[in-house]
Amino acid sequence: MSINLRSVLISDPVDESCAELLTSYGVPVTTKHKLSKDELIYEIQKYDGLIVRSETKVTGEILAAASNLRVVGRAGTGVDNIDLLAATRKGIVVLNTPGGNSISACELTCALISALARNVAQAAQSMKEGRWDRKLYSGFELSGKTLAVLGFGRIGREVALRMQSFGMKIVCFDPMLSSDVASSLGATKLTLEEIWPIADYITVHTPLIPQTKNLINATSLGKCKKGVRIINVARGGIVDESALLEALRSGQCGGAGLDVFAEEPPKNPTTLELIQHPKVIATPHLGASTAEAQQRVAVEIAEQFLAISGITDKYTVTGIVNAPMLSAAMSGDNGAWIDLSKRLGQLAARFFAKNVKSQIECLTVGAGMLSKKFIHTAVLVGVLSGQTKNGLNLINAPTLAKDIGIDLKEAHLEGETDMVAIKIGEHSLKGTVRNNEALLLSIDDAIFNNGIVLRDFISLYHANGPQDLATIVNAFSSKGITINSLYANGAWLAIETNQDVTIPIEGIEVY
Repeated sequence: MSINLRSVLISDPVDESCAELLTSYGVPVTTKHKLSKDELIYEIQKYDGLIVRSETKVTGEILAAASNLRVVGRAGTGVDNIDLLAATRKGIVVLNTPGGNSISACELTCALISALARNVAQAAQSMKEGRWDRKLYSGFELSGKTLAVLGFGRIGREVALRMQSFGMKIVCFDPMLSSDVASSLGATKLTLEEIWPIADYITVHTPLIPQTKNLINATSLGKCKKGVRIINVARGGIVDESALLEALRSGQCGGAGLDVFAEEPPKNPTTLELIQHPKVIATPHLGASTAEAQQRVAVEIAEQFLAISGITDKYTVTGIVNAPMLSAAMSGDNGAWIDLSKRLGQLAARFFAKNVKSQIECLTVGAGMLSKKFIHTAVLVGVLSGQTKNGLNLINAPTLAKDIGIDLKEAHLEGETDMVAIKIGEHSLKGTVRNNEALLLSIDDAIFNNGIVLRDFISLYHANGPQDLATIVNAFSSKGITINSLYANGAWLAIETNQDVTIPIEGIEVY
């Protein structure tokens, strides 16, 4: 799947290297910042692509108005300012730059951990105020202390690597991580309940999702060591700010380094009091605010736009948020398998008139097919062709299928020949890719030994012997329709023509 990228709007301040790279490949770019909602709704209709940072809120209302929009890119990691469900339903790809600001966010985290241990910010401020408070700001060594990293992805791992050099013991929590992988990175994977009572420092590096909202709260803080220090350079809302303030007041929490807040800029009285607390080091969302990170995410999002458009094969897509299988689908020889799956799906949909729509099974066969998870979605694209008025692609096909009651059952079998098999009710189809061409191998029990090349116009007839075959051929000839090729086996007849036409013939089933 490639996107025709004719024009791109950049609606937030993004390093100029982004626009420079896009325009160097002939993609027109318009930059307009601080657009109101109504201005953006009007403006977005002109563009195929939109690039934002965190200021622009890409809501469902804005996406609904974007008749030509095909891709939204976030020059950064989080995408909480983009309505993913609305984008997915409309078939709009959402990209981010997952590795672009990892080092910058990691380094700020490490700086906050060190600053909390040695009271750097507070001592520096006292010096500016003319005081010499050596005893007041005596700190602690990091060596031998336990650092808990909640979320052991790119940033969490970089933090662990650096803090190990300080002699810290690393424990981590990540439901997607195996204990063996954690161990190979010098960390011990534990449950949250195991982490709370042993951690001296806790740093969070998770996305803000329902499962992580207020992950650090009054209950979890109450289970922690007295004097535990909390660091959040991830997303505001992961730490319950009112609970943290209370823990600081009671001494249960010994300090906090906060770069992100539930509301930015903060206006809530509780948050403002938290920021003013003498044991808190607060920064205004600086995790990605380095010259290197800003340029890196700008270039990375532009590279992905170019890759997904097919303008160049120099770059790859690394940050698809709402359709992970799309990345695999765009690589190697997978394009031919997508084409085959769509075409098989289109043929399978012809059996709907006599069968219940929910009875669709898609089976991949062969060792080479196990990783091609996108096959099932591509089959849905074919099945849904002509059955929905919405724009249809690999992104929104599962959602749209569910909307109209189609349930695709997925399975895989080992086999000598890589192939795709589809079953609807009593009918089945099998196909494969050979020499980069999509081939139909069989319909039900009728096997086409050399395969039928699936081109644009195929008519299927369930015939009964040579007389029916002659009747069908005469019907096409009488209409002046050229038959490019004809394949017959058992009761099935497949006719390839040079136009999209199906001729009903009395007494013969046509699909």
